Formats: sequence, structure tokens, C-alpha cells
Amino acid sequence: MKTEIRHPGSFAVARCFLDGGESLRVEAGAMAATSGGVQLQAKMEGGLLRGLARSALGGESLFTTRYTAPAGGGWVDIAHHLPGDVKVAPVSRDRALMLTRGAWIASSEGVEIVTKWGGMSNLIGGEGGFLIRAEGDGDVVLGCYGAMDVVELAPGETITVDTGHLVAYDETVKSDLRRAVEGKTIQSLKSGEGLVFDFTGPGRILTQTRNPSALISYLTAELPFKTA
Repeated sequence: MKTEIRHPGSFAVARCFLDGGESLRVEAGAMAATSGGVQLQAKMEGGLLRGLARSALGGESLFTTRYTAPAGGGWVDIAHHLPGDVKVAPVSRDRALMLTRGAWIASSEGVEIVTKWGGMSNLIGGEGGFLIRAEGDGDVVLGCYGAMDVVELAPGETITVDTGHLVAYDETVKSDLRRAVEGKTIQSLKSGEGLVFDFTGPGRILTQTRNPSALISYLTAELPFKTA
């Protein structure tokens, strides 16, 4: 699979080019358009139990859609449900990628999407105790809210990321959760920063410049009840 990012930025679209007979797994509702002859089939990948785990625990749809190109090849346009970047992240058998809720849009053949317990730190951090693990060999298409940054951490190198701005990270990266202001919960809340992750390399960290939870909080406060 080859992928071209069209309209990069706030309204990015990924066009995935498929060879004849090649398939692409896509999050339900993410397809914008396809070339002629591309066949689609909606199913619960991995069966009922795995589909339920991905939906209830990982925050993804119960069903995914498999798009298969005709003999002459074809393409599929996919987009994220929030305005923001779309990027392609390769995974390999020794470099699995952990995804936060809603980040996965699509993946090529050879990539398996499974739900994995992310530990109590993720549960406390408000991102859900379960994560989506992209494993195997191929490409994963990720979406975010705002712009997406990719940081390559060297062994022992660290970075601190607000829980709401995390998109994905390599499984090789070590993560620790803490208050933004150590030992001072009230000061952390006053600063507007509650909990953050300290990541230690080696590996990739993918972040988003906007926080979806902040958007939800704003809309909840303003609509539909607030009047002039």
C-alpha cells in the first residue's frame, strides 16, 4: 500500500493506493471516496469477542470495513472525524505501536489491530485503561485533532506530554504518569495541567496540538443550553 496525504493540515485526507486484490481495513465511517470497482465488506475483525473488546474497551467501532481493489488496482480516500492531521506510521514485528482512543483510521494488510491493557496509569490519566495495539508488518493511518508531531526519542531521552495531547507511542518507550506539579494537586489544577506522562526512549512519540477533551468540555458548557 502506498499513501498520499492530500490537503495536509486541518482537513487532511489520506489516499491509499492498492494493488490488484490488495485490501485495506478502515474504521467505520472514515471512508470519503473510492475509485471505481473497489469492493467493501463490513465485519467484526477477529470475531465477536475481539470486536467487542475493541469497541467497549479501546474506544473504536465494533465493525471495521475492508476495502479490496479490483484486478487493475484502485484507491480509497479516508479522513479523521475531527479536523486535524493525518499521518502514516509504519509498524514492524519488533516495533509495535500503541494508539490512544480514536487515533486509528486504517491499516494495511499484515497489520493486526488488537486491544491491550495499558495499565492503571492510562486509566488514571483519563485516556482509558485499554489501548489499541497495532502489530505485525505494514502501515497504520492515524488521525488527530490539530497538527501531529512525531518525536524520535534516543535511548534514555525523555519527553513530558499532557495526557490529552497523546496520540500514539512505540511499545519500546517507557511511560510514567504523574501530576504536572509534583505533590501539589491544587496547584496542578490551577495551572490547567492535571496529569502528564513522562516518556523515556528509545522510540516514537506522536502528539496532537489540540486536546479533544477540551473541545468536548467547551461545547458542553456553551451548547445547547447557553442563551444570549
